[in-house]
Amino acid sequence: MYIGRVKGTVVSTIKHPLFDGRKLLLVSRLNLDGTENDTYDVCLDDVQAGVGDVVVVLDEGSSARQIIGKRGTGPARAIVMGIVDSVSIER
Repeated sequence: MYIGRVKGTVVSTIKHPLFDGRKLLLVSRLNLDGTENDTYDVCLDDVQAGVGDVVVVLDEGSSARQIIGKRGTGPARAIVMGIVDSVSIER
């Protein structure tokens, strides 16, 4: 699980049936200081996030498929499961 920023959407005209009716987002991981690093995921959107939103991403395939109610194998590996309002880190 990590915190990231939505950088854009992914459009696919031909896709696995698991993705039917679901938005795909390109999410960049954030460092603790809020800067983006070079790591990103294409994620299923379960919370109607938009470009620029800071989000919580679950990046474990089995758990991601359970959230969307699909069991077994499938191409889902990462899912946006929350929009972040704020983050505070105590030092």
